[in-house]
Amino acid sequence: MRRVVITGMGCVTPLGHNVETLWKELQNGSCAIREITSIPTETLPVKVAAEVLDFKPENFGIEKSMVRHNDRYALFALAAAGMAMADSGLQVDKDIAPDRLGCAIGSGTGGIQTFNTEHTSLMKNGPRYVSPLFIPEMIANIASGNVAIVHHAEGPNLPVVTACATGTHSVGEAYRMVREGRADAMITGGAEAAICEIAIAGFANSKALTTSDNPMAASLPFDARRKGFVMGEGSGILILEDYELARRRGAHIYAEVCGYGNTCDAYHYTAPRPDGRSATNAMRLALAEASFKSGENLYINAHGTGTPLNDKAETVAIKQALGEADARKAVISSTKSMHGHMLGATGAVELIISALAVKNGLVPPTIHLDQPDPECDLDYTPNVARDYKADIAISNSFGFGGQNACVAIRRI
Repeated sequence: MRRVVITGMGCVTPLGHNVETLWKELQNGSCAIREITSIPTETLPVKVAAEVLDFKPENFGIEKSMVRHNDRYALFALAAAGMAMADSGLQVDKDIAPDRLGCAIGSGTGGIQTFNTEHTSLMKNGPRYVSPLFIPEMIANIASGNVAIVHHAEGPNLPVVTACATGTHSVGEAYRMVREGRADAMITGGAEAAICEIAIAGFANSKALTTSDNPMAASLPFDARRKGFVMGEGSGILILEDYELARRRGAHIYAEVCGYGNTCDAYHYTAPRPDGRSATNAMRLALAEASFKSGENLYINAHGTGTPLNDKAETVAIKQALGEADARKAVISSTKSMHGHMLGATGAVELIISALAVKNGLVPPTIHLDQPDPECDLDYTPNVARDYKADIAISNSFGFGGQNACVAIRRI
């Protein structure tokens, strides 16, 4: 089994259109949640979200034909992948053969904005007016396919669709590809752009979204006032690479990916297991593979959605996975309090954040945590970033369908 390292990162998020801006805003405890501007909300029960503002695909070198023929989620992925590849310095044919570079970029909902638009056209004008590009723009694998085209990645291509666990599962499966020698490097992560009428209505009617119209009291992970998550959008892409290849070419290394856990609740199609058993096992698998030892400094980027059920169940799972003493020593935060819940993209963005936390010795906060829930009684880094030299970090993601994912990274 080979060692796997992160050599490049790129992102498009509500907090910024690159990794440097994202990290700066996280350190400052900035909140990207605001009133929705991209669609009318008069008839919708939800008025706030974490939107990516002022996104211009041409600023990221995306060709006009690509812009015309891709859903917003895929454009986010193309932009983030371009930044990640440039950051890594990895060059196809010079450093790596095309068939040794793979791609694993997932999405929870795929091109749902395209679906929303074309369904409206169908109902209003009839089937002749549905775009011939509807299917290739809507399908959830097209971001991974188009990123592979742009970067000549002819190796394994595995778009993952596991709801809110998508980004973390994508990175975990890419890690396995490199670790097992099926690829020498992988472009991996997630992308999502679901701030549209049909998605907001669906999530709101399932009681998953908060109906708070106050952006500063909407995303409240681990707070007693929490009532649901806030939808975000964006993309996070990482370049995972065989350590020996990275070392030979003198690549900059952010952190080492060293563990992955993948389990299923097999309990309910939306609600997490109250006993946290399967989420516990995902964390245990990742930590065991990472050779975590009791007493090591651990940072946990929690799933921390701000829904009543998730935060309580995740607290239980962390205690079970680590044991009471190590759970109370761990430093934890939910950055969704700042950038919202980016669904299939959120796990990848949060792994970028975890790598930066380990590399820079600083944990971003859980903002707006002013009234802690007594049942969520661990150290969730309330409101202010903290200096903390973590030896290891894990990032948790849990999705509808009982999907649980956990990836572990180490300082290198």
